[in-house]
Amino acid sequence: MENKPLISIALCTYNGSDFLAEQLDSILSQSIQDWELVIVDDFSQDETLRILNSYSERDKRIKIHRNHQNLGYNKNFEKALKLCEGEFIAICDQDDIWHEDKLKLQLDAIRNHLLVYHDSEFMDESGNSMGAKISDKFAFYSGDKPEVFLYFNCVSGHSIFMKRTLLAHALPFPERFHYDQWLAYIATSHGSIDFVDKCLVRYRQHKKNNTDMLALRTSARSTKQKITELERESEWLKICAEKASEKSAELINKLYKLSLHRNASFMSIAYGQAIWKDRKYLLRLLKKSGSSKFFFTLRKIWGPLAKTFL
Repeated sequence: MENKPLISIALCTYNGSDFLAEQLDSILSQSIQDWELVIVDDFSQDETLRILNSYSERDKRIKIHRNHQNLGYNKNFEKALKLCEGEFIAICDQDDIWHEDKLKLQLDAIRNHLLVYHDSEFMDESGNSMGAKISDKFAFYSGDKPEVFLYFNCVSGHSIFMKRTLLAHALPFPERFHYDQWLAYIATSHGSIDFVDKCLVRYRQHKKNNTDMLALRTSARSTKQKITELERESEWLKICAEKASEKSAELINKLYKLSLHRNASFMSIAYGQAIWKDRKYLLRLLKKSGSSKFFFTLRKIWGPLAKTFL
């Protein structure tokens, strides 16, 4: 029987021909070479498949799967992760560039943790540094408190290196929510996470990004959008409450119920009080002053009716 690879790299592609070759070259240049590259193409209509085939013909570790219809971002990564055979899994985007020691440093760091992540440097569409990194936006977290990931997320999908055993708890991904925040939440519910305090990926920002971390495309939100965000927040808290471990179940259930009360009224001071009381972890990732955290909490108390005036 053929030995399974130590590390599986899960790469999802969709119309990624502009930057794909650079990413593949950076994977091939890794200082650790005991890996398989599992690629699931989500029915691309550009030159992506031709590029993938040209690389797989040169390296048998590259395994290509193609969807016959578009599954979307979350479902496609879910499929890719299920196909991985390695003891460890690294998640990969199609348009970034990896540091040559990314896999080595994360393998060294994971130890007894379920997941490790790292910092990343932002670059523009042309590959030029934007003079910023993810840790400029968020405080990084190491530990086992899932409530840290209820309102914020510092764990970007492209930075995730995890034990395959995490999938048993994390799949399927909840619909309409970011899979990386979910993996961070589940990993801290069933174990712990850590990070490598180094930029191991050059993270490309362009108009096709699934996430807009630098708010390059952000515009003013309508009242309807603000109300929808309240509903989505409660839905997220409900999903988290259903999967909550014993150590955090009481708090998360309380926050979920208070958010529903907020959604059904003009405001809920009790919801804000609950967040503020546990701000040590609930606001842990918010890289802001104490006063900024207070005003963030204050904004959380207003219900749909209030949003029509704010």
